[in-house]
Amino acid sequence: MDAKLLQILVCPVTKGPLIYNKATNELISKSARLAYPIKDGIPVMLEDEARQLADDEEIA
Repeated sequence: MDAKLLQILVCPVTKGPLIYNKATNELISKSARLAYPIKDGIPVMLEDEARQLADDEEIA
């Protein structure tokens, strides 16, 4: 994930920062508890495509 792109992108729900999770290849929004997938190197920043994080799921 490009560091400059990560600085620009925000969660579309909360407008908060995102954390790149290399293991799952997702962008994580801690405040919304959503994980946005990255498909073919392109972040899919749609709430409908995001995965809800489990209550016991660790956020790096």
